[in-house]
Amino acid sequence: MFVSGGEVGGLGRPERAAILHADLDSFYASVEQRDRPGLRGRPVLVGGGVVLAASYQAKAYGVRTPMNVREALRLCPGAIVVPPRMGAYSAASRAVFEIFRDTTPEVEGISIDEAFLDVSGLWRIAGEPVAIARGLRERVRREVGLPISVGVARTKFLAKVASAVSKPDGLLEVPVDGELRFLHPLPVERLWGVGAVTARELRERGITTVGQLAEMGEGALAGALGPAAGRHLHALAWGRDPRRVDTARRRRSIGAQRALGRRDRTDAEIEAYLHGLADRLGHRLRKAERVCRTVVLRLRFDDFGRASRSHTLPEATNSGETILRAARTLLEDALPTIHERGLTLIGLALTNLDDADVMQLTLPLEPRAESTLDSTLDALRDRFGAGTVTRAALLKRGEGLSVPILPD
Repeated sequence: MFVSGGEVGGLGRPERAAILHADLDSFYASVEQRDRPGLRGRPVLVGGGVVLAASYQAKAYGVRTPMNVREALRLCPGAIVVPPRMGAYSAASRAVFEIFRDTTPEVEGISIDEAFLDVSGLWRIAGEPVAIARGLRERVRREVGLPISVGVARTKFLAKVASAVSKPDGLLEVPVDGELRFLHPLPVERLWGVGAVTARELRERGITTVGQLAEMGEGALAGALGPAAGRHLHALAWGRDPRRVDTARRRRSIGAQRALGRRDRTDAEIEAYLHGLADRLGHRLRKAERVCRTVVLRLRFDDFGRASRSHTLPEATNSGETILRAARTLLEDALPTIHERGLTLIGLALTNLDDADVMQLTLPLEPRAESTLDSTLDALRDRFGAGTVTRAALLKRGEGLSVPILPD
């Protein structure tokens, strides 16, 4: 059965397609091409041991993130590898988000390079949502010098799919009366929650498009994928997504990582990098006035395999030393595997975040020296920059790359 979507609330009239999903195209690589005219129109890889971003010219050769740089160069021998400049990417993101917020106060940041915007309240003063999206794209190109793709739809899910389909540097509206005509021919991988494993399971059952999945029915999907996944995918396949743009949404985790390349590293080196990651994340946590409950260690091995280990603390904290102690315990447990398989990347994430003022009554009193050290390091980093203060163990090694995030 193929039907037109759009009538809601039992009123017999369609909602307007007034949610925008704006997504900067190949963000890091686009910033590099903007700032270095000689790179424009050429395949560009941003990264060191791992590709953090690839221009569309490189993606045409099959390069993807987070691919090993050597593998990427085998696919695209003419690619130019440039080191990442996280400060430049953060500055560009701030400039773009200023344009978002100047367009509408209803902005939900998803990452450094994408956001949802609700422009339903601007109908009378700013025109049709498509016209607003067109103006937004023109401003980002003119004022920031970057390409951006925008999807316009009634729901967040459809707007995000539309922006992805419109790439690179495109604009696509999904009209309310044509939602299913747009959605059902797409591959099932376009649905949120369909990764490689789920896609393989569906394809084994002959399901390759969203429309075919929709025809399975919720019961059959639940039997194949489980009740929660079946219910979720069935709703999306029929264009149902009740979520609204959430301007109060705060991130659920923060993280940083260090690419190590394929050279053997001593335990002392690996632990030193872990210290740097813990210091940096503790600083970001305190600056955002938040606390965490869970510390996650992420590893990538020389055989391209991945692993993660986590530890949930008995009390929420923003103490750098507390975070470091938990991270060191996780690393000690992982060292036998690291010795066996080799290590090419180490990352640390803090999850189960909450606002510090909410938790202040239950936070344990930190040792005075520990709290003083955190405060001193925070003051120095804020005044002189994050890279100017580091542990002695990291001298001449650097702290590694921290993926920039939106202001919390």
